[in-house]
Amino acid sequence: MVIEAGPPRLEDLGWNATLADAHAEHDLSGRVPARVVAEDRGSYRVLGPAGEQRAAVTGRFRFETNDPADYPAVGDWVAVEAGLTGDTIIHAVLPRRSALIRQAAGRRTEAQVVGANLDIVFVVASLNGDLNLRRLERYVAVAWESGAEPVVLLSKADLTDDVEAILAGVSAIAAGASVLIVSSFDGRGVDAVRARIGPGRTAAFVGSSGVGKSTLLNKLAGEERASVSEIREGDARGRHTTIRRQIHLLPEGGLVLDTPGMRELALWDGDGLEQSFAEIDGLAAACRFGDCAHDAEPGCAVGAAIAAGTLAVERLESWRKLQREARHHERQVNVLARNEERRKWKAISKSVGKHMDAKYGADRW
Repeated sequence: MVIEAGPPRLEDLGWNATLADAHAEHDLSGRVPARVVAEDRGSYRVLGPAGEQRAAVTGRFRFETNDPADYPAVGDWVAVEAGLTGDTIIHAVLPRRSALIRQAAGRRTEAQVVGANLDIVFVVASLNGDLNLRRLERYVAVAWESGAEPVVLLSKADLTDDVEAILAGVSAIAAGASVLIVSSFDGRGVDAVRARIGPGRTAAFVGSSGVGKSTLLNKLAGEERASVSEIREGDARGRHTTIRRQIHLLPEGGLVLDTPGMRELALWDGDGLEQSFAEIDGLAAACRFGDCAHDAEPGCAVGAAIAAGTLAVERLESWRKLQREARHHERQVNVLARNEERRKWKAISKSVGKHMDAKYGADRW
């Protein structure tokens, strides 16, 4: 299927009966659905039957929304109407069926929605010598948390002669996710990637900077969607640098969310760890003691697997590190929630006090 020129149909953007029901249920009559395709410092680009337009949330939305994660994100479906100044106004965000979330970069304990309503998350890692299995494990865990299907893409396959050996190592830590070998240079695996997207489906490319996400997007789109910013030293290939998250509609159907390389990728809630390290959880269930720390205790099935060579020490250490990170983050979120609850009740108490003073006088007691 080739998408014709002009504004796309909602179905081309992933609209379905579930979203239509949500739109009707939230009493959004008079406001039309559109999809957020780009975000830049609080302003948005939305795409719908009227084409692509600039948009902003209403003042009421800002007043009533305390959690940054509840603001529109790229991939969200929103209810919009034309504003008096010509800009499109976002009144509501429809419920998400999946969301790729990470801990926001920096010191803030805050969720950042990288992409919403995704069907598949392609975790892209390069075969040009920069492959890091520990970093890849982290990306796969975040992808599993999203609720979308994770797939590992090993890009730049034309730059190595040892694909099979690398594939074996990656498959061992892919946690059930499919692994595809891709080269945008010679076209290897590109059709397999295209087939997994398909009309009406939304895929995200995530990975470190320079692994080939934007180059693959250009290959799928059949045109230059990402500009060349510099020439890579050593392989004389153009390096594409994505500066913002943006959804691209492919000519043959399907949508791709291209993301900038992330310097930090901290887990948000740790829910993906059970799936990402399923083999360790399975071994732990067979330990003699329910509170086994997997540190030389008698009857430890995890230790036995390491001794037998069926579980790598590095894999266990990575699991421990991510578990510690998830527990620390959970404590931070709980502290913030308690502080927010205290602030809320303090504000309520202060408001009630002012009302009583106005009604009965400050010396009512």
